Amino acid sequence: MDAALEAVGAFAPSSPEFVADPYPAYARLREAGRAHYCAATDQWLIPHHADVAALLRDRRLGRTYLHRFTHEEFGRTPPPPEHEPFHVLNDNGMLDLEAPTHTRIRRLVAKAFTPRTVDQLRPYVDELADELVRDLVADGGGDLKARVAEPLPVAVIAEMLGIPESDRGLLRPWSAAICGMYELNPPEATAARAVRASLEFSAYLRELIAVRREKPGEDLISGLIAAYEDGESLSEQEMISTCVLLLNAGHEATVNATVNGWHALFRDPAQLAALRADPGLVPTAVEELMRYDTPLQLFERWVLDDIEIDGVTIPRGAELALLFGSANHDPAAFDRPADLDLTRRDNPHISFSAGIHYCIGAPLARIELAASLRALLRRAPSLRLAADPPRTPNFVIRGFKELLVQA
Repeated sequence: MDAALEAVGAFAPSSPEFVADPYPAYARLREAGRAHYCAATDQWLIPHHADVAALLRDRRLGRTYLHRFTHEEFGRTPPPPEHEPFHVLNDNGMLDLEAPTHTRIRRLVAKAFTPRTVDQLRPYVDELADELVRDLVADGGGDLKARVAEPLPVAVIAEMLGIPESDRGLLRPWSAAICGMYELNPPEATAARAVRASLEFSAYLRELIAVRREKPGEDLISGLIAAYEDGESLSEQEMISTCVLLLNAGHEATVNATVNGWHALFRDPAQLAALRADPGLVPTAVEELMRYDTPLQLFERWVLDDIEIDGVTIPRGAELALLFGSANHDPAAFDRPADLDLTRRDNPHISFSAGIHYCIGAPLARIELAASLRALLRRAPSLRLAADPPRTPNFVIRGFKELLVQA
């Protein structure tokens, strides 16, 4: 077996051993070439930073193909009719659209989701992070994921959207069920949960939008209703899909970056000690922790027109798996990529994607990650791991089931 086939064989998303540590397999893929067909997932694996960064900006690729082709024309089987509620919700969000629809929606969302709107949340984020950490320390520790990493970004997005505090407990279960569909080849039980959550979440937001139409507030939903440019506005379905996307994308990455990041710090006492000694490292630490154990390991693209990578023609209708985790550990882009270096200045990680689908919530995610990091450094200076944490079985969205700590 040649090196390329062996490298592809090491890419095993359903293997617990691979999920626990995919980075050695990524190294083998990078060494073996720039593009590898994986029959197990029916995808072309793209492991190098330069290729991933370029292909994220390449308009011969798309998050969808339905703006140009039917499923049949593209050689793909339509999703089952019973999955339709999930696809209606998902396919009307910016993340899975292409120009010109994507351009219109992003421009209108940006009118409500402004830098000023995000910056005004800083005091709320700092106060909430401090409160969550204070309670964790008062109890002597607990599950850092459930006590700090999850409630902070969920509460912030809910606050932005104007979701009443009494309803916020609904959001995380809905989001978790929907995000299960972003894994490779999700089973039917996962699809059924995602469909149910899509129906329930959509119905909830439809009622909330109706209320805000009658009585607008200062929240993001009111802003989305009011967003208007050149005779264009958001449809109700586009507003619903945007709100769900902002919640899902707005907290999944932050939750897992927080937990993955602290796990990495606990495993590197010298780096953790340096951060405790100099909290001024927090801004570069946030970027390095996002790079080091990437919360979103893979981003998919459809090939809309034939492309060539390293002399290999990849035909229209194929699917690319852009390996963010591999790209973020590519020695061609990063000095000593296997080392956690909280002082790293040259850090072109792509954890927030790139191109037209660059994460619109990246500034908010950075604020949240920095706030929880500072609060934990300040209030829990001797925080330590209490038990070896179990990984979630997921590959695409990488994280832990829990992170038990002592304060």
